[in-house]
Amino acid sequence: MNRYSNAWSLCGAIFDVAPHRERLKVLEAKVASPDFWSNQEAAQAVLRERKRCEDQIAAADKIARLGEEIETYIQLAREESNAQQHAELLKDLSRELDGAENFIAELETRTLLSGENDHLNAIMTIKPGAGGTESQDWAEILLRMYLRWAERRGFRAVLLDETPGEEAGIKSATVSFEGENAYGLLTGETGVHRLVRISPFDQAARRHTSFASVFVIPEIDDRIEVNIRPEDLRVDTYRAGGKGGQNVNKVETAVRITHIPTNVVVQCQAERSQHKNRDMAMKMLRSRLYELELAKRQAATDKLDETKLEISFGSQIRSYVMQPYRLIKDNRTKFEMGDVDRVLDGDIDPFIRSYLMAKKTKGKLEVQAVDDTEVA
Repeated sequence: MNRYSNAWSLCGAIFDVAPHRERLKVLEAKVASPDFWSNQEAAQAVLRERKRCEDQIAAADKIARLGEEIETYIQLAREESNAQQHAELLKDLSRELDGAENFIAELETRTLLSGENDHLNAIMTIKPGAGGTESQDWAEILLRMYLRWAERRGFRAVLLDETPGEEAGIKSATVSFEGENAYGLLTGETGVHRLVRISPFDQAARRHTSFASVFVIPEIDDRIEVNIRPEDLRVDTYRAGGKGGQNVNKVETAVRITHIPTNVVVQCQAERSQHKNRDMAMKMLRSRLYELELAKRQAATDKLDETKLEISFGSQIRSYVMQPYRLIKDNRTKFEMGDVDRVLDGDIDPFIRSYLMAKKTKGKLEVQAVDDTEVA
């Protein structure tokens, strides 16, 4: 029964629902006000806060129901004298506890996402490091992992741009993830990911170490203003690449936009319409410029503490070892899992949760540096 006690102790530490019930009453009164919609921006902010309060209350109610069901199973198991039925009740109890623990862990993750941009959609770019086909294949494996993760969570993942490798894998890929707290969940994936395995491209079956970089930025919505002057942009169109289809490469629907002052380049070929690709590329550009400004501010702050290495593009954050043993380890949190196939199939939530917990408790996370020659 220790699992039951631990789960509900953790639940009590996650949030106190009473303040949310009181706050919801205040918000409902605002919504009922006759002049509520006089200020559209303020009204939307109130509705978003109301939704968060309702979600917290609904979660608390579900936990209460789970608690009652588990208490019932415990009582029945204690009173059952038939050994076979007692064993069946214990199996049912174990399943209920697993479900409750998973639900509470998910709630705990949500409470850690309180950053200004955590609720936004995310844009991820994946690039292989030096190493040719081996690293390009590793980059494609990572792309598949994140797409499967999005599928598991019910997120919408859109492949905005992809450049295939000559023999296998990819030279680069950009993906948009649309879902609740997508950026907050994926922000800790930014960095260099290291793979150790027997290379399928080496006839001598030697062990290879490959690197690929992941970079995640928030998809800035219309509420955040980023000023972009039309004269600072160079827009190029080209024929989209892809597999099959009679219209492939016949029409210049793909769009590449260069922001001349910063030399930031974005491109999109996900849609068949040039207009839609341009709109998506502009979203990507706004997000990149916003992230660039935040990085400048962060760099100024980092000068005050140069003894720690920040989570950044050139930092090794996680190692995926498939030979001589099988283990995935996060170099920042020291969290590790031995089921490599499960993680590469998209089950990265334990790593995401451990990163968010460590970030909350430590403020900054130390990571292992990677030599610049290892990542192109």
